Amino acid sequence: MPRPPGHDDIESAFLQVRRRNESHTVPLDLEDQWDGTTLLTTTTALCHPHGDDPQQPGLRVGDGLWRLTVVVSCRSGSTARFALVAPPAPAADGPTLPTFPSAGSGAVFRMVRSLEDRAMLKVTGPRRQAELTGFTAGWDRVTVHGRLIAAGLEPSRFTAEAVPRTVGSAVPVRPGWQGNRFTFEVPLSAMSAGGRTARVWDLRLRSGRTKIRIGRRLTDVRHPGKVFRTPFHTVALPTGELLRVHAHVSGAGWAAVSCTVIPTLEDRTR
Repeated sequence: MPRPPGHDDIESAFLQVRRRNESHTVPLDLEDQWDGTTLLTTTTALCHPHGDDPQQPGLRVGDGLWRLTVVVSCRSGSTARFALVAPPAPAADGPTLPTFPSAGSGAVFRMVRSLEDRAMLKVTGPRRQAELTGFTAGWDRVTVHGRLIAAGLEPSRFTAEAVPRTVGSAVPVRPGWQGNRFTFEVPLSAMSAGGRTARVWDLRLRSGRTKIRIGRRLTDVRHPGKVFRTPFHTVALPTGELLRVHAHVSGAGWAAVSCTVIPTLEDRTR
């Protein structure tokens, strides 16, 4: 923010972030500009106390609304407090989202406008989610890699499953776990059994009645299906059948796999 008028002898300044009886302070730097003005600036990471690594540096703020106030101290001994005016609403269009979840915890930190036109920080804690980190495709398999964000739940209790978008039953598979990171091979043989037409399957984790879809959600990309593009692959099953497989991210950001049995010459001449 610009240096407040009438306060040319600022000795120190800080940003106060407050919610009810909880308060944090972040020191502000005085930066002289080429046009003779002075800005009060700071840069700090925002962390959630129940999602991010406790060792990660930054300002740790929990769920709720936080008021933002700039406090300046002058060499004359006086102290002044200033509210921050809310920024203009971001443009609704563009390749990236104006607000997006933290890539580490899944928490959302968003600037909002109060009834008094003050800038406030709204913090929403991480939801249970399974973040896709990538696909690995080979000549005989497709492997899914991801990370589970589910505080209070033991990752190893989750199984993975492919769920058909049309009729049919879910196909379970046991993932391998390293902490909260999982890996599993897509059960292509079971998914393609008895079918000759293309079928699309969604991927999710399950523990009892808890079901969590796998997707690429911790991103600022507005249209993930158009950005995270993946190629088609031909996969050979142990039975000798060939599949045309497309492990991809849907337009809404969910992990999905389509598979089609490639007909043999014998099938075509029947």
